[in-house]
Amino acid sequence: MKKLMIVACLVLVSAATTFAQRYAIVDTRYIFEKMPEYKQVQKTIDETAATWQKEIDTKQATLDKLYNEYDSQGAMMTDDLKLKKEDELFKKEKELRDLQKKRFGFEGDLFKKRMELMKPLQDKIAAAVNRLVSANGYDLVFDKSEGKSIIFADPKLDKSDEILRELRLK
Repeated sequence: MKKLMIVACLVLVSAATTFAQRYAIVDTRYIFEKMPEYKQVQKTIDETAATWQKEIDTKQATLDKLYNEYDSQGAMMTDDLKLKKEDELFKKEKELRDLQKKRFGFEGDLFKKRMELMKPLQDKIAAAVNRLVSANGYDLVFDKSEGKSIIFADPKLDKSDEILRELRLK
């Protein structure tokens, strides 16, 4: 009877380990920060954003100047001229808002530029993760950089440094 219980326990333990899933966790933000290419991409994005912001600031200064001229000369204008100036100001203001939205809005030029420049780096990390998964047989890999769904993770599961070694960055 004892032998039967021992055999049954061994079968249960081996069955449980057979069906156990292997997990790994990576921190893509940590990996990106260790990549020299990421720093260059970030610099390019920042420079592009600064250029576009300067363009918007110039247009805003021009618009502010036009508003000030309108305010100072408004009392001396005819009603038709006032309406014409107001239409002009509203059109310029709309152009400025449209430009801001185009450059910095949701899925605007800056978003597209960031996606375009980050894609090769993301692909590089994804390939390294895939090699790690193939080599170690992981079933699931979580990214803790967003941290929205992982409340706690054992540091032993964090394979970010292995990804950096795979990318030859450490």
